[in-house]
Amino acid sequence: MSLIKLEVTDIEQLTSNIKKFQFSALDGAPLPTWEAGAHIDFQINDQLRRSYSLANKPGDTNHYVTAILREETGGGGSKYMHDEIKVGDNMEIAGPPSNLFPINEEAKKHLLLGGGIGITPLLAMGHRLREINAEFHLHYCTKTKEETAFYDDVVDIFGEDRVTFHHDGGEPSKGINLNQVLSSQEDGQHLYICGPSGLITAARDASSHWTAKSVHFELFASLSTETTGSGEENLANDDGSFEVELKQSGITFTVPADKSIMEMMWEHKVDVMYACEDGWCGNCKVGLISGEVDHRDEFLDDTDREEFLQVCVSRAMPGEKLVLDI
Repeated sequence: MSLIKLEVTDIEQLTSNIKKFQFSALDGAPLPTWEAGAHIDFQINDQLRRSYSLANKPGDTNHYVTAILREETGGGGSKYMHDEIKVGDNMEIAGPPSNLFPINEEAKKHLLLGGGIGITPLLAMGHRLREINAEFHLHYCTKTKEETAFYDDVVDIFGEDRVTFHHDGGEPSKGINLNQVLSSQEDGQHLYICGPSGLITAARDASSHWTAKSVHFELFASLSTETTGSGEENLANDDGSFEVELKQSGITFTVPADKSIMEMMWEHKVDVMYACEDGWCGNCKVGLISGEVDHRDEFLDDTDREEFLQVCVSRAMPGEKLVLDI
């Protein structure tokens, strides 16, 4: 993996808990090209890597622009970016931008749905959709206008006639009516959803009648740190331990109840690609040789689950040993 060195060239406070960051190549050279929906992976330290979507115009090789929500209950990446990083600092990203959330440019129409910080990649999509003269509309859900990141940019990029703002005042029941917005799919229309898991789950349920492969989504929250209504943490790995064999690596280990397969792979110096760490992105997909899996991801379909698992969230069924093709 080739690290790319960046310099922080601008920081702007967009809302009370969202900052915009702009980066340029430290050596002044053009940055690697990218497409709408792409993200960059910041290598914050040896154990901490965080992915943030690009918000500026695709094809801009002078700057990368992203926005970051400060999460009090997260793993520390957003707090580090908000509290420690300043203009002039140097940072590293793990190679060129990756794209797990691309636009299907062959679609006849595009419906974009963003919640909070999830607007970030949708801005880049708006730039691209305008460039190719596509037919599109954005629904943007936030608490209030004052807490709406990129408000003026959204109006400028999409145009007032192609964006609908939904402000719920902190009460989701007063916000967007997803069943109404997603009640019917127009011919050739694709849906792109980006935001917290609650929005994604509700939107996917409301669009369950849409045609296969026409609904695309990207998570902007950490499921492992979300809380239940009682305020208790809803831990992803709260089961018993189980054994895993990495066939190619010749390594066997026990995964304890409070750790994931991916964390144990790291402890044994086995590299694996990852991004969300919550089972949404598909980056950490690994081949399955044998063993019955308790799949907990939102990415693999039933066919994929016969041959693969996502090591960030998947566990073995009781009494099972998993043999992985890595």
